[in-house]
Amino acid sequence: MPGKIIAVHLNYPSRIAQRGRTPEFPSYFFKPASSLAPTGGTVERPAGTELLAFEGEIALVIGEEARWVSPEDGWKYVSQVTAANDLGLYDLRAADKGSNVRNKGGDGFTPIGPVTIPTDGIGEGDWRVRTWVNGELVQNDTSDTLKFPFGQLVADLSQHMTLEPGDVILTGTPAGSSVLLPGDVVEVEVDAPTAPGAPTTGRLVTTVTQGETEFGDFGNRPAVNDLQRVEAWGSEDEHAAAVAAGRATPLDGTGAATSAAANAGTSAAANGADASPLTPEIRELLSGVAVATVSAALRKRDYTEIFIDGVYPNHEGDTILGTAKTLRFIPFRPDLFKEHAGGFNAQKRAFDTVNEGEVLVVEARGVPSTGTVGDVLALRAQVRGAAGVVTDGGVRDFAAVQQFDIPVFSQGAHPSVLGRRHVPWETDVTIACGGAAVQPGDIIMGDRDGVIVIPPFLLAEVAAEAAAQELEDGWVADRVAEGHAVDGLFPMNAEWRARYVAETGRG
Repeated sequence: MPGKIIAVHLNYPSRIAQRGRTPEFPSYFFKPASSLAPTGGTVERPAGTELLAFEGEIALVIGEEARWVSPEDGWKYVSQVTAANDLGLYDLRAADKGSNVRNKGGDGFTPIGPVTIPTDGIGEGDWRVRTWVNGELVQNDTSDTLKFPFGQLVADLSQHMTLEPGDVILTGTPAGSSVLLPGDVVEVEVDAPTAPGAPTTGRLVTTVTQGETEFGDFGNRPAVNDLQRVEAWGSEDEHAAAVAAGRATPLDGTGAATSAAANAGTSAAANGADASPLTPEIRELLSGVAVATVSAALRKRDYTEIFIDGVYPNHEGDTILGTAKTLRFIPFRPDLFKEHAGGFNAQKRAFDTVNEGEVLVVEARGVPSTGTVGDVLALRAQVRGAAGVVTDGGVRDFAAVQQFDIPVFSQGAHPSVLGRRHVPWETDVTIACGGAAVQPGDIIMGDRDGVIVIPPFLLAEVAAEAAAQELEDGWVADRVAEGHAVDGLFPMNAEWRARYVAETGRG
């Protein structure tokens, strides 16, 4: 029995592309030992649930104690490889807020086996995982494609805890994960087809049964919405096909989940990001501080290319302050638009998953003759509590968007619909907006002068300096209003500085 079962959220590029969010580093969750199950068993879909999903995975078995090992050496600590099925209930994702305790911790939710393969003489990139549902091959990918190789996973985890012999690491699932119904049979096989003898685990077989006991009202009850349905089935098109086949519940217009934490692997959760540096104290410091003043503090630190140029607010007097969530468009191409713009595309995902206090920043390549935001999407961002939207493209339905409270900074109005100049491509990645580099989690600040990007690690010192400078500038303005000349006053010479200190008590 393993002491720890540790699972990776996103790892295969095929799954990352499907999800539309790219983690910078691996992120993890634990599964209880009681979730383990052998091949040939059953797994129960609890009563009152809809979205039990399979995830075929390569499982690593640690062979010797690993602590503070390097990525180059990490693979050496893996003694065996086997197949696993990381089953989960999307109905309980929102309740778990990213921990996956309930949605992936059920009895039998981690079938593993049937046999293990010794890793001697086999490289970390030589493995393949395949999954069948009712005899149809639905997943097929190899470990040489992984964003985070096996050695990196071992090394990263060993920074935080001692990996012990017998511990199991589930390394992520490729595209093709979908929903199971009672009566379905799912099979997972891991092999090393290019290694001598082409060793294989054989097929890990699990049959789905229907549970009869419903969850009580003394804890979170299952709940689903359209976003969970689409993500559980894999895409909007796959969900629609399942509806047509009588295997899925149609979308009902309930929209996205109520928090990004419901979507394990979103930018902040997937990257293990800390809480926003925009604390109440820093917000108070920046209250009333001009963007121009903050930009001057950044310039002193050699940050000069931090302006999102050419954008203006949809309401006179609007200000904006929040952490960045990013969306990237690429130039239009018919085949790419056909493949990436339909269904629950990156644009919809961005607006459906933006969180309270976040600013959705859109890279539209500085093309004003595009409608990158419209009334429905702007309203969705407002309902989700977004701090604003910034796009270096145009805004469609401009008059309607002006009626909303949410600040929207753009290059102005344009009536075009999606597909004239752009393809919605990806979210939660580093982008270039209005000539400025923007990373998820950067601080976005804007007023009538424009919008700037503040690196999070500079926020506290820049905010303190800018707030002090704003007070000083106000005192100088009062002196000018009294009739004093600006020479020697702006900036202050020693005489004026001494008077300022004496009158205000500030240095």
